Amino acid sequence: MISRPIDATRLSVLAAGVAGVLLAGTAGAFAQAQQQAPQGWFKVCSKQEDVDICNVQNIVTAGTGQLVTGVSLIELKGKVNRKVFQVSVPSGRLVPPGIGLQVDGGKAQKLDYVICFPERCVAEAQLSDQLVSSFKKGSELTLTSVNFQNQPNPIKISLQGFTGAYDGEPIKQADIEERQKKLQEFVKKNNDDFSKKLKEEQDKAKAAGN
Repeated sequence: MISRPIDATRLSVLAAGVAGVLLAGTAGAFAQAQQQAPQGWFKVCSKQEDVDICNVQNIVTAGTGQLVTGVSLIELKGKVNRKVFQVSVPSGRLVPPGIGLQVDGGKAQKLDYVICFPERCVAEAQLSDQLVSSFKKGSELTLTSVNFQNQPNPIKISLQGFTGAYDGEPIKQADIEERQKKLQEFVKKNNDDFSKKLKEEQDKAKAAGN
């Protein structure tokens, strides 16, 4: 993919993707998360001045709520017209390899990083009709970043439900808030369970030392 300098339009698109991540996080990295937290593809639309923004997303988080991988297909219409595909991964990645994108057993494509924040790095490419079509026809998306230890970190995301989210109506603000509430409850429960288990282990260790 061709990297381009970050300009005002790119930053507005980036902000749209990041806002989606913050407003509508979902969990799905582990089997437990898949059973207890909201997940899958969904569409969020909003308006910023003279630009209509729609963002089709799938966000994978760990049981702690930390971002594992976020996928955004962003379309801007109005004063600015652009289509952008973004992938967000945790920081601590090797930049030159970028992120590998593969649908089912197809040929992998490279996405170049455009910006890194303290907690995540974002790769970006043009959102083409061909890419959308491959998602609609495919069954699984594999996104591979390389961590600072030079180890590939592939994350697999099901494409089930993508077509319905992409072609369907956006979710309502109330639904977004409900998703966020469920995620927060899920993360709190995980943290509480972890603290409880840690205390039990500490108590056992103290008892054994007496």
